Amino acid sequence: MVKINTALCSFGMSGVVFHAPFIDVNAKFNLYGVLERTENEAEKRYPAIKTFRSLEDLLADVTIELVVINTPNITHFDFAKKVINAGKHLVIEKPFTATVAEAEELIALAKEKNVVLSVFQNRRYDSDFKTVRKILSQDLLGDIVDVEIHYDRYDPNLSYKVHKEKNTAAVGSLYDLGSHLIDQAIVLFGMPNAVYADLDAFRPNSKVIDFFDVKLYYKSHRVTLKSSYFVREPLPGNIFHGTKGSFIKSKADIQEKELIEGKKPNSPSWGAEPQEEEGLLHTVINGQDIKEKVPSLQGNYMEYYDGIYDAIRNHKTVPVSGNDGLNVIKIIEVAMKSNLENRRIDL
Repeated sequence: MVKINTALCSFGMSGVVFHAPFIDVNAKFNLYGVLERTENEAEKRYPAIKTFRSLEDLLADVTIELVVINTPNITHFDFAKKVINAGKHLVIEKPFTATVAEAEELIALAKEKNVVLSVFQNRRYDSDFKTVRKILSQDLLGDIVDVEIHYDRYDPNLSYKVHKEKNTAAVGSLYDLGSHLIDQAIVLFGMPNAVYADLDAFRPNSKVIDFFDVKLYYKSHRVTLKSSYFVREPLPGNIFHGTKGSFIKSKADIQEKELIEGKKPNSPSWGAEPQEEEGLLHTVINGQDIKEKVPSLQGNYMEYYDGIYDAIRNHKTVPVSGNDGLNVIKIIEVAMKSNLENRRIDL
């Protein structure tokens, strides 16, 4: 097995929490380098890592095969073009890009340069979402009629990260949190036929979207995607109703919390939810009314990086392709237009 030398483009929360720990403990990868323009924070945690002061210097290192673009949203497109033109494979944090045009350009360029391009949609590997997928695959609810997927929190304060509060492209909760929910809806049901969106900013002095209520219209059902910063009492993150029954599940994946606490993602129990977070299934099976708790599957973001290794070394399907990322941005663009024009828009 030949390890993949991997470099991060920043070492903020995304690098510290979501990328470095998985790359570091995965025997298929070597956490080789990081871009830090003035600090040496990565070296404190990973003494063997090489620090670069510019993207140009990082890309000039011929031993680096994979670059993780985990910089502010507005930089994704420019960074990605440079990485692709350097002939290196790349993982781009969500949101993929600010616009559909940018996404299409990167996909075409990656194909031309024959590099693997993937969007980091780690929430596909959350325990709650994996459990929902299993319930739907078993046809326990019948034909789906109505779905709600929430990503709520209580945090009325503006972010200390100035770039997250500037009214610029690709900024706001529709891009940051909506990218996750839209991707999950597409994974479960494909692209919708139409979109209607209500977008707003409720935090004092907020200049960016911090509330969204997006409705996706399918031929036989509706999917509502919601997020607000003013939900002190958590609602179920997953509400699925079908012709035979319902499944209600909290958004209870524990990986982010444990990563922030500094735990390493290499234990057999990694990603296991507390038992009290089990989902509730109420349906009919073989003519019998069933109402019971459903054990949650374990979440594990490592599955994403295992997939990246297979895509690069074994030429297997890319986990979360550029086209997957493009579809998310398509819906975001349509949602913004829908909100502006206050109307439902067909895709």
